[in-house]
Amino acid sequence: MCSMNIDLHIHTSYSDGAFSPSEIVALAGNADVRVIAIADHDSVAGVEEASAAGAGAGIEVLSAVELSVQFGEWTDVHLLGYGIDCSDTEFLRNLNRFRERREGRNDEILGRVNDQLHGEGRTAVTRESVLAFARDAIGRPHIARALLQRGYADSVEDAFRRYLVPCNVPKSYWPMAEAIAEIHRIGGVAVLAHPTSITKNMETLGGAIAALHDSGLDGIEVYNNMGWPLEIEFLRRTAEGRGMLMTAGSDFHGIEEGLEIGKGREGLKFDSALLAPLYDRIQQIRKK
Repeated sequence: MCSMNIDLHIHTSYSDGAFSPSEIVALAGNADVRVIAIADHDSVAGVEEASAAGAGAGIEVLSAVELSVQFGEWTDVHLLGYGIDCSDTEFLRNLNRFRERREGRNDEILGRVNDQLHGEGRTAVTRESVLAFARDAIGRPHIARALLQRGYADSVEDAFRRYLVPCNVPKSYWPMAEAIAEIHRIGGVAVLAHPTSITKNMETLGGAIAALHDSGLDGIEVYNNMGWPLEIEFLRRTAEGRGMLMTAGSDFHGIEEGLEIGKGREGLKFDSALLAPLYDRIQQIRKK
């Protein structure tokens, strides 16, 4: 791909990222990334701050969200919504409902982590210490950073391996058809994030993408940090063959070793030529 400076999948401290929206804009500017999408999990709370910061820095911020959905036998499938109306009251109520469930889940995870710490003879991690790393709601990466701060883990990855994975609590999910319809209702396009997180079996993945496209999915995140080159080429051909949108994003949270804003696998930069079809599709949906 050409060395163009966009990144359509970035997280902030309003979900499970390490940096505030304003800090993300500053990081994007330092990396010479000129178009970004704030795609927090089940939250649009950071979009306004990022947009204001972006306006002052000459960086375009595309409104977005990442929903955790269920599709068939697969749970925790991630669906991106681009160009959405972040002020829609019904959508915000739905997000708030999932936020309340998420907060209850993360509090339960923290309780389980503290039970494990107690068994190890260690002092518990308080909710307040976790909130020091969060903005809108706590997430597992925030708990990981609190564990790291206490010296209970050597890295965020170590905290997940030793505490957060064993102490996990299942999420609540949007049904896929409902999530796609909701994104369309508020003027956005629906894109499947990092598709190979569903399955590494390309035949199975191809069938899943075809079924989703028939159900209204607009595009797939072809260029991402989870897919290897041959998998990315498969995704590109699949999207091209079905006339689907192709998007690109780092899935940057600020805690992943070696992962940078504006770059995919092996340092691949994202082509701004992907933007025009995306913007055209957003306009088509808004005119319906």
